[in-house]
Amino acid sequence: MSETFENGATQVEHEYGASEIQVLEGLEAVRKRPGMYIGSTSESGLHHLVYEIVDNAIDEALAGYCDEITVKISEGDIITVVDNGRGIPVDIQQQTGKPALEVVFTILHAGGKFGGGGYKVSGGLHGVGASVVNALSEWLEVRVYKDGKIYEMKFSRGNVTQPMQMVGDTERHGTEVVFKPDRSMFEITEYNYETLHTRMREEAFLNAGVRIRTIDERAGREQSDEMHYAGGIREFVTWLNRAKTPIHDSVVYMSGSREDSMAEVAFQYNDGYNESIISFANNVHTPEGGMHEEGFKRALTTVLNNYGKKMKILKDEEKVSGEDCREGLTCIISVKLTDAQFEGQTKAKLGNSEIRTLVAGIVSDKLEEFLEENPGVGKAILDKALMANRAREAARKARESIRRKTALGGAAMPDKLRDCNENNPELTEIYIVEGDSAGGSATQGRDSRFQAILPLWGKMLNVEKARADKVYGNDKLQPVITALGAGIGDEFDVSRLRYHKVIIMADADVDGSHIRTLLLTFFFRFMRPLIEHGYVYAAVPPLFKLSRGKTTRLAFSEEERDRISGELRGDNPNAKVDISRFKGLGEMNPHELWETTMDPEKRTLKRIELDDAIRADETFSILMGEKVEPRKEFIERNAKYAVNLDY
Repeated sequence: MSETFENGATQVEHEYGASEIQVLEGLEAVRKRPGMYIGSTSESGLHHLVYEIVDNAIDEALAGYCDEITVKISEGDIITVVDNGRGIPVDIQQQTGKPALEVVFTILHAGGKFGGGGYKVSGGLHGVGASVVNALSEWLEVRVYKDGKIYEMKFSRGNVTQPMQMVGDTERHGTEVVFKPDRSMFEITEYNYETLHTRMREEAFLNAGVRIRTIDERAGREQSDEMHYAGGIREFVTWLNRAKTPIHDSVVYMSGSREDSMAEVAFQYNDGYNESIISFANNVHTPEGGMHEEGFKRALTTVLNNYGKKMKILKDEEKVSGEDCREGLTCIISVKLTDAQFEGQTKAKLGNSEIRTLVAGIVSDKLEEFLEENPGVGKAILDKALMANRAREAARKARESIRRKTALGGAAMPDKLRDCNENNPELTEIYIVEGDSAGGSATQGRDSRFQAILPLWGKMLNVEKARADKVYGNDKLQPVITALGAGIGDEFDVSRLRYHKVIIMADADVDGSHIRTLLLTFFFRFMRPLIEHGYVYAAVPPLFKLSRGKTTRLAFSEEERDRISGELRGDNPNAKVDISRFKGLGEMNPHELWETTMDPEKRTLKRIELDDAIRADETFSILMGEKVEPRKEFIERNAKYAVNLDY
């Protein structure tokens, strides 16, 4: 007997019982060292709890038993995850003599992912998911709908508070987990709906046909989304390219399998200049790539060069490099395999060499066939690669020029740079300031021992719409490249960086936001390690100064202004509080600028973090790309989060 779901997965008759659950070691130290298990106790770790429970539902989908998942945030930031899979086993697990349900939620490394036939393919984090979420929750309840019965069990901080008991009859099947994160474990316990929704959308793209709902029931934030993509990763590529202009209509899709491993690749070229390859192994994002990406890149370059020569688009001795072939490429690679070998606990890179062979074989055979049948697409891709080749040569010459200047050290520093006296990069910081007037105030107000000032002037280049050679030769960006001293693009070397705090200081208005976005786009595209190492900051200038008598306070938003005003009045609602709005940075005197924005003892800096490269890439493309409609949609969707947009 078998059942086929919308995602095309076939449910094979296979009993999922306690014998499939294997115990490797007891639950220890999770509450003492939560970061070891979920990465951090910040916002990313908080959201990771949800992903761990969802991963278990996705594993059921991969096995062909689940096609609906719901993730809900309720008042008090309580999370509910429901799936329609087989339901966690409830019979007695032989090694422990306890119900398998209890074992899964109380013993680390207990699950159906360590052999025994529970799952052939699994995402999850080494089977630690359910027990870690339980250990880090103030309370957790699980209900299993299985074999016509409802089984319920309750926990608190990893301990059983209600043993498993049968509480009713049902026609449903699946698992429902409800939990409240433990405030004592996390720096923040407020869930961001958009973060969860984005991750669940990614899961829906990667698992064609699985329907995933996200719901926010919190007062004033009510919303819901339903994601269901029959086209799977094809639709993922279309989604990522929605703010770009494709150079061929259809998304190219290829898939294949060998033994228990399968791979699928979808890509489409756009008229931009950035390469975006996003890879996954068992639904886990592999930001550092690995063997699946390597196999794709090699095969793509070989096939395009062979095709170019065959069709006489390339001359006999002419060839295009891998970089040339990938300019303007948006590509999703998704592989599923039984024994995924990841490098490091964070699963950043896939190490299975057989997957390189599988992906390369699929791309070599099927892309060649596609190009034969679609010569117009083949010519468009090769023409773009040839243009990239010419631009890359121009960029190389521009880079050589930058390298020669940088090698000269201080003699090549920009005229407008007001450097600091300290030479140790770990102790220095550079303020990149909008305009000469703000630059003048910052130079006079700074502590010249360790603070450098670089004013920018004129219109900043939007690198989202420019090729590399135009970026390298741009007179507005050259001073930034030279001052930082670490090079650019593939040659960027973070060890040569001259300052370990790169602070963007712009006005708290629309123009300031635009300049910040342009600079961050430049750093993201051409100096990404700067952001990855946590060296980029945005200065947060105050908007208001409030005074009553000798007491002075600063406010960074209208809400904060109103709150501080009330605090200064105290018990006297009629007390006079002087409120003045700060002018632009250029209109502040040096003392004011130092006091409010540059003094390390008093200032507020926001570190720019790269939590999610996919989302960052997508956001930059939308905000700085050509198309208006996706930008409008993005602003409308995110307007509710824009209360303190500049902070």
